[in-house]
Amino acid sequence: MSEHYHDAADLRLLREMRKLAPAEFEAWVALDGIVGRGDGAIPKKHRELIALAVACTTQCPYCIEVHAKAARSAGATREEIVESAFLAAALRAGGAATHGTMALKFFDQP
Repeated sequence: MSEHYHDAADLRLLREMRKLAPAEFEAWVALDGIVGRGDGAIPKKHRELIALAVACTTQCPYCIEVHAKAARSAGATREEIVESAFLAAALRAGGAATHGTMALKFFDQP
């Protein structure tokens, strides 16, 4: 088993993925592009902080890097980066607790 599950060199495979599924790839790129919009109702800095919190929750190291840097460029502070991570952790913990109620319900079913 490989020691390195996340290797930045793997991103080179995105070119191949683009060739193998061009319509889906372009749709994904377009969807991802909404994060960096500067003309939406949500300011760009807040968009990047939201994206960073989601990236922390989904544990995507590439997204964490991209959105932390983009948040900094959009004017975010170190404190806002840390708060975003803890907000994500709080929501993830809340999800785990409420899913625990589901586990208890299933346990109690015959």
